Amino acid sequence: MAAYESLFATLGLKGWCHAGESGSGMMSMADLIAKTDGTHATGPSAWNWPFPSLDVLNKACPAIPPSRDVTQGLEQGFLAIRGGLRLIIDPLTQPLSWMLRDMLWVMTQTPWWIVIPVLMLITWVVTRSWRLVAFVLISIGILAFINHYTAAMETLAIIFVCAFICVLFGVPIGIAMSRSDRLQRIVIPILDMLQTLPPFVYLIPLIFLFSVTEPKLYGIAIILYAIVPVVRLTDLGIRLVDKDVIEAADAFGMTARQKLFGVQIPLALPNIMAGVNQTIMMSLAMVVIASLVSAPGLGVLVLRGIRSLELGVGLVAGFGIVILAILLDRVTKASLARIDNSQSRR
Repeated sequence: MAAYESLFATLGLKGWCHAGESGSGMMSMADLIAKTDGTHATGPSAWNWPFPSLDVLNKACPAIPPSRDVTQGLEQGFLAIRGGLRLIIDPLTQPLSWMLRDMLWVMTQTPWWIVIPVLMLITWVVTRSWRLVAFVLISIGILAFINHYTAAMETLAIIFVCAFICVLFGVPIGIAMSRSDRLQRIVIPILDMLQTLPPFVYLIPLIFLFSVTEPKLYGIAIILYAIVPVVRLTDLGIRLVDKDVIEAADAFGMTARQKLFGVQIPLALPNIMAGVNQTIMMSLAMVVIASLVSAPGLGVLVLRGIRSLELGVGLVAGFGIVILAILLDRVTKASLARIDNSQSRR
């Protein structure tokens, strides 16, 4: 006897449970063995009594759908609205594909003797540190020496585009959250969901929506995964601005716009830059996972090492990812320290 069959019989629902059955269904092997050895009528004991899940209740009452029907219903519902979603999302996200393609072309087709000095110049502009400039040169030189220059440039190109879009949208969202408690209460659960979802889960609905050859497939996944820190820390940084400073700005007759751009954002800039640092690091982590859906770069080599059991290929590519992570982390932290020093001088 199924665990809850007697319960449905007591409630008078036995007829409803078996209304759709033809009456000539075949007995399962487990039920046949239980019937022959005399244990069919005993049912489970109190010690191993099953939880009333959908599958357990379905065994006692076939009218209750099993859990497989729930997952199939969700899948069919998503497929039913996929066409409408693509009509809306495709035009909005097409610029992301163009940006990724163009940046990948620029980073890989431009000669190395132009790309490396440009990266060194950018490092000097944001950090004013010759040590970090030398570190960038040595790091990229090591990657090029082990023949991973192109893959590293592809990874950097994706990070540059996705991190830029995260900052472009994340900072305004964080500012809006800091100015509205209601909006903050709405956005915080969304950010919590984005932050706690496993990275692979981001790829599942996107695979059904976009072609694997479209760069926006992995671009959207990276942006959704990496945008959370910059939004949170922008909101936090502006809310932590000293109230006395805000009162002084009000006393000087500053408008809300003047207070935002002249007082709040400059004082919150260290927190915002910390969010940018975390966003870049999370973008790098997601680029590796996004190699499962055709994202180019060092992640492809890691995936190749896993699939083909090529230990050396996977380890060397992983070493390259570590070099990029250290490089990006040091540069962004140095720029953050520079901002902190300029704030303290004021």
